Amino acid sequence: MKTNNFLNRDHFLLGTFSTNCSGGMTVSKLPNRWKADWESNLKIGKLLDDAGMDFMLPIARWIGYGGETDFHGYVLETVTWATAMLANTKQLTVFATIHTSANHPVVIAKQIATMAQISGERVGLNIVAGWNKPEYEALGLSLPDDHETRYGYAQEWFDVIKKVWKHDGRFDWNGKYFQLKGVYGNPKPQTMPPIYNAAGSGLGREFAARNADFLFTPAIDLERSKTEVAELKQQALDQEGRKVGVLTFSHVICRPTEAEAKAVWQSLQDNADWAAVDNLIRLQFAHAHSFPHDLLALIRERFAAGHGGFPLVGTPEQVADGITQLHEAGFGGTTLSFFDYAEEFPYFRDNVLPILESRGIRKKFV
Repeated sequence: MKTNNFLNRDHFLLGTFSTNCSGGMTVSKLPNRWKADWESNLKIGKLLDDAGMDFMLPIARWIGYGGETDFHGYVLETVTWATAMLANTKQLTVFATIHTSANHPVVIAKQIATMAQISGERVGLNIVAGWNKPEYEALGLSLPDDHETRYGYAQEWFDVIKKVWKHDGRFDWNGKYFQLKGVYGNPKPQTMPPIYNAAGSGLGREFAARNADFLFTPAIDLERSKTEVAELKQQALDQEGRKVGVLTFSHVICRPTEAEAKAVWQSLQDNADWAAVDNLIRLQFAHAHSFPHDLLALIRERFAAGHGGFPLVGTPEQVADGITQLHEAGFGGTTLSFFDYAEEFPYFRDNVLPILESRGIRKKFV
């Protein structure tokens, strides 16, 4: 299969994260927090498309995190959301985030192929092997305690998808987790969709090295990140002979003055839904290994305003400096979240993107 155009981009990638979820990435009790309804999503999607941003990435959630707001309790399902977004944009790559155990691979192969045809190959796949145990229980599923089973299942799941996409005619599949007879898939995507994965465990990162085009990892301490990013890239080269990029996620509070931006940050701390924050952190640390445990106090503050993402707080120049630091640490891009995506992105577009273009980190949209 041909290389997807998304993988040929040679600038620092920028996209949004979690616009399909209530609150976005901000665990706030403020009444004007992000709604995540379709009208709001369509508005930000078109703004991103017109501005030449690279992608939109949703979170797949089935139950929220409780607290006063039930953070992420209102969620637009990612395949239907992404399909509608692709049909309403022209250049943006839109990812579907898929939990392997809750979605049959042959069905997903068909859905992604359909989305590729609708969009001119602008669809991407974000693979989630599983970590949120209460969510699996809500679906009547069991989350294996060991990573060997989770990633063994995820590997066979993705292998089935690739076979459906690449094989001409019918085939049987007799694996450990799937037994399929006379299966095939038409239409097929014309290019291999870009693959995202976020993994913190050793086995998870081996899975990403084998399968993903980009691995997500948090940027808590940039000195630590420089070493981690270099090691992750080298691991993919050494183990699989593949180039795998490393992405992170960030939260933006961009205002004309630093004092204004810091006041917004403080307001988010003062109005955080701390019960939901603590539920979220407890689940992340119980079943995921992406976050360093020795930085818990700092992480808790960042979870309230940005779901643990790298804070880009300040003037346009300061926000651009933060993105430049991520670039210098070796990251290939970052997601961006805002308290109100549609309200705040235009200021970022008009005042931060030109700085990044002048520094050669981004290419001017034509």
